[in-house]
Amino acid sequence: MAKVAFIGLGVMGFPMAGYLKEKGGHAVTVYNRTAAKADAWAKKFGGASAPTPRAAAEDADFVFTCVGNDDDLRSVTLGETGVLAGMKPGAILIDNTTASAEVARELYAAATAKGCGFIDAPVSGGQAGAENGVLTVMCGGDAEVFEKARPVIDAYARMVGLMGPAGSGQLTKMVNQICIAGVVQGLAEGIHFGKKAGLDIEKVIEVISKGAAGSWQMENRYKTMNAGTYTFGFAVDWMRKDLDIVLTEAKRNGATLPVTAVVDQFYGEVQKLGGNRWDTSSLLARLEK
Repeated sequence: MAKVAFIGLGVMGFPMAGYLKEKGGHAVTVYNRTAAKADAWAKKFGGASAPTPRAAAEDADFVFTCVGNDDDLRSVTLGETGVLAGMKPGAILIDNTTASAEVARELYAAATAKGCGFIDAPVSGGQAGAENGVLTVMCGGDAEVFEKARPVIDAYARMVGLMGPAGSGQLTKMVNQICIAGVVQGLAEGIHFGKKAGLDIEKVIEVISKGAAGSWQMENRYKTMNAGTYTFGFAVDWMRKDLDIVLTEAKRNGATLPVTAVVDQFYGEVQKLGGNRWDTSSLLARLEK
């Protein structure tokens, strides 16, 4: 059993911290900007809550963060009330936020200067994956630090991999989002076309999902897409945040991402339809408006 701090109890962080407590068997102290949510977590899982990130991180062996974006991440890690101010030498900071590779490298340097380890560890699998403890975790950092952190991360994951030095986890998550954007758009267009052609979408998917067109998105989203229900999974606002990170990095490294750029614009159109909190499969709604 380790002493663990978890910062950020959104739809992902709340269950992830729960798995660290219940499955991992660790002593977990949580912090959330809205204190009521931290109190609710402590009541449900039997852990403790703290008034600041720094207080949560004091004496912890592992500190997890799972917040919204680069600025949110800096606010809970750096400065007088940030976790790094409270972490002891040898402790490891594990960041599950989907953020830029730049901020990952920045935090790696800050943690190293304090004698602490750092792993950027964005996750894939959405809310359902977090609630079921089966997330895929893409990590960047030093191999020795990763090997110490991996058994703890395993509490909420089904796949954990070290992709390279600091920032590599975030870069891998960018690849993940690029792939998802193209696949969901293709699935949306396929369903839209099938409806216009008068086909029974249930029968179509039953057949083509067993062939080369099959995908996780097809298996898990086609029914709700066909029904016009977009209340399950990762929200459009968050996908646009992720794609902005992707496209910014692409400008930096020279990658050409025409499909990703267009799909990002399509998600902007979904937002204009009022779909900010719809899930990412709502690209179909734009075609059917």
